[in-house]
Amino acid sequence: MTSPRLIIHPNSDLLAKAAAARLLTALIDATSDGREAHLVVTGGGIGTAVLAALAEAPARDAVAWPSIHVWWGDERFLPHAHPDRNETGARRALLDHVPLEGGHVHPMPSAEDATADAAEAARAYAAELSQYAAAGQQHPTFDVLLLGVGEDGHVASLFPGRPVGDDELVIAVYDAPKPPPTRLSLTLKTINTAEEIWLLAGGEEKADAVRRAWTEGDVPAALVRGRRRTLWLVDQAAAGRLADQKMRG
Repeated sequence: MTSPRLIIHPNSDLLAKAAAARLLTALIDATSDGREAHLVVTGGGIGTAVLAALAEAPARDAVAWPSIHVWWGDERFLPHAHPDRNETGARRALLDHVPLEGGHVHPMPSAEDATADAAEAARAYAAELSQYAAAGQQHPTFDVLLLGVGEDGHVASLFPGRPVGDDELVIAVYDAPKPPPTRLSLTLKTINTAEEIWLLAGGEEKADAVRRAWTEGDVPAALVRGRRRTLWLVDQAAAGRLADQKMRG
């Protein structure tokens, strides 16, 4: 596992644009040898802003989009196309604007799919992940996994004081402390298999979560580690409560 690196941007707009540029390069590099790459996206304001900035990037079409698989780190267990679903925001911001293969977009089940039971939906998503696993693995190798950091330090739908998942790939969350209470989430174990994990935090309201993750380590965001790289991409406001800020681009 890697030690996290903190990169601070002046404001949330520049954070989104810089993260999008970084992601553009990562996706081009990941598919440069003709292989398929696997990207895990996130919701929330800054996560969706990164996808929107990528859609607007002049070099967007340099990405081999038909070679990209898109997965979700978590999802609100709501009806298909509900405006609060992470999938809905991602499609509007980016996915509907690039030539992805239809079978390469892997949304988490909705509340109106074959089962209305979140636990069964979690098992179904785990089974879909396993279909793309390399030999000896339970799921595909995630090239880049994006995570938004919540005000309480949660990532995906893994909240402080609640299970982060043990041997499972995906879990159902029934008692999320923010609405809606029922969600699906990759487990911490699954998240930490990604090659690169980028944690995104923008705004003063995230400052305490960033501080706690970096100084106290008592929130789920502090437990995240990518195999090859772990980046915290934050703006100045979110980093405002860190005693020793370092600008490293």
